Amino acid sequence: MATLTIGRPDTSELADYQIGYISKVPGDEIMKFLEQQLVGIANLLRRIDEDKANYRYAAGKWTVKEVVGHVIDTERVFAYRALVFSRNDRTTLPGFDQDLWAEHASHANVPMKDLATEFEVVRRSTIDLLGHLDPVAWTRRGTANNNPISVRALAYLIGGHTEHHLEILKSRYLAN
Repeated sequence: MATLTIGRPDTSELADYQIGYISKVPGDEIMKFLEQQLVGIANLLRRIDEDKANYRYAAGKWTVKEVVGHVIDTERVFAYRALVFSRNDRTTLPGFDQDLWAEHASHANVPMKDLATEFEVVRRSTIDLLGHLDPVAWTRRGTANNNPISVRALAYLIGGHTEHHLEILKSRYLAN
């Protein structure tokens, strides 16, 4: 895949609450970052055993499996948004209730090794989707969850949201 530097999104390309997520992505080579993140996270997830995968650090918090499932679900949603907007489709897209989705996803019944594989497959699909966009597609915008956003910002949001949850996994779930 050819290297394409699309640059960082500016604050007009996303909602204020999303800025913290994209700030977790260093530099301006989002495709390279997504590839590196894929390798690192896939390796980490494959090392988590089932006992640890069912751990929650406090009552009412998600388990490791639920966090990973949430990251996978969210990447699918953000990638779909990027697909729609990159095709210049102006359809307004809905938000989603992450807690409702986690409650009804049954991630507890999925072996951790399968969640690790699913993350890898979803990320590879995202990388393929984004890697085939032309330069104009990256700048297209749409509205999702009542907020305007660009395709470029969605790519950074995918990486930053994943990084946010990776930090939580490492500090609150896997630290001991």
